[in-house]
Amino acid sequence: MKKVLTTVLVAAAFSATSVCAADLKALKAAPAPVAVVSPWDVAFGAWIASDYNFRGITQSAHKPAVGVYFEPRYNFNSNLQGYLGIGGESIDFPNHAAAEIDFYGGLRPTFGKLALDIGAWYYWYPGGQCFNSGFIPGCNANLPNGNVIKADLSFWEVYGKATYNFSDAFSFGGSIYYSPSVLNSGADGEFLAGFVKYVFPTVPLPSGWGAYVSADVGHWFLGTSDSFYAVTGFPRGIPYKSYTTWDLGGGLTYKVFTLDFRYYDTDLNKGDCNAFTSDHTATGVFNTPINPGLPGSKWCGATFIVKLSVDTALSALK
Repeated sequence: MKKVLTTVLVAAAFSATSVCAADLKALKAAPAPVAVVSPWDVAFGAWIASDYNFRGITQSAHKPAVGVYFEPRYNFNSNLQGYLGIGGESIDFPNHAAAEIDFYGGLRPTFGKLALDIGAWYYWYPGGQCFNSGFIPGCNANLPNGNVIKADLSFWEVYGKATYNFSDAFSFGGSIYYSPSVLNSGADGEFLAGFVKYVFPTVPLPSGWGAYVSADVGHWFLGTSDSFYAVTGFPRGIPYKSYTTWDLGGGLTYKVFTLDFRYYDTDLNKGDCNAFTSDHTATGVFNTPINPGLPGSKWCGATFIVKLSVDTALSALK
């Protein structure tokens, strides 16, 4: 009986030891917990350029300019991103506004190779002064060259963009923007644009460098301003000249840096350009129906711009 009891106890001990060892082995072999990826990210960047060009028209009077932006993002899933952003650019406007401050936001859904972007943008130009001697309360006299300009040029747009990435190298797309009052002029505007871009798969440069070429073309359909900008023949406001703009260029990339070289132009003549921009640097006389006896502006003419930018995100810095 004692021999049987001893045998049972020894077997139980070995069994318990075996179970404990198996448990320890299982614990040691358990996979490490998967790191949780935050749906939040923040993109940010800055640039410096020989000129700040917006839809074919200089915003800095053909002088160097700088800009920055900060854009928090939230990834609802791998195919849908929401974003809000704020940016700022240096400008040289006829009303002496201090800067351009941008507020924007929207959604970026993707469907395979097709990427969409739907949102709204507000352009704020603080610190402007009014120039119009036509008995406008709070206004100064006309600008020295005869042009008039409102103190507040701030306005908003809604937009939709589409990009199709045909391959890692080739992409193309289009966009549409709408504002009920471009530059707070009272004139509505619809801007339609398209682009094409090619990224060279290999370049004869050290590792990390890249190169690309791209081109854009757009047409801004513009309505009629309010009476603030009235001229002889158009007492209720100027029917702005709709125009086409295009650019062609290329650039080099290195990590987060891009150096872009680009040629811009429009089909606006100097008179119609002056009527739209109220250019305080315009000179001479360039008569058109909407610019009678007023100077001509070079702000919408051909120009070549060099731009250095840096763009990254918090997720890329980890």
